[in-house]
Amino acid sequence: MYYLNQDLWFPNVNEASDDGLLAIGGDLSVDRLILAYNSGIFPWFESEEPLLWWSPDPRFVLFPEKLKISKSMKKILRNKTFTVTINHAFREVVEACAEVKRNGQAGTWITQNMIVAYTELHKKGYAKSVEVWKNSELVGGLYGVDLNNGVFCGESMFAKESNASKVALINFIQNTNYQLIDCQIYTNHLESLGAEDISRDVFLEYLTP
Repeated sequence: MYYLNQDLWFPNVNEASDDGLLAIGGDLSVDRLILAYNSGIFPWFESEEPLLWWSPDPRFVLFPEKLKISKSMKKILRNKTFTVTINHAFREVVEACAEVKRNGQAGTWITQNMIVAYTELHKKGYAKSVEVWKNSELVGGLYGVDLNNGVFCGESMFAKESNASKVALINFIQNTNYQLIDCQIYTNHLESLGAEDISRDVFLEYLTP
């Protein structure tokens, strides 16, 4: 296990444990976050834990051309119940994601320090949000890191109304030109939309300009 200080570096991802844990410590500076994502690494930790850095193998990803949209979702999209925007309320989306209660998690990994760090990434053009509105109320959305190399690293999503997070992701994929959406780790929700496992080595090839 590697322990990071203030020096800007990460160990080789092949040094990660079987569950993907690579390093502990460091900080959430913009430069470190950009280095992490470009290296196939992301932070993930609960509020009572130290800063943990991960690079799992396999990697859970979604290829836009393999996006699955059910008949019921197609109907929801046609009905235009929701309005979707991009980068209109980044911090509000992150804060809403932090408030979501998730199975198997006692707290949230989106701490106040994380909110500040990713908001700064957004200000510098390295993070995006997707907002889903209903009657002018924010009811769903997602946010993530844009590496400017064809890969979007999804961080979290939320829904206050049924299917709102799916609407956010589907709309985002259909209106952008990413080669790959990084979903990081497996969830049933994302598998239903077409996400799949690929090897870490293959994933890293997509990060190379």
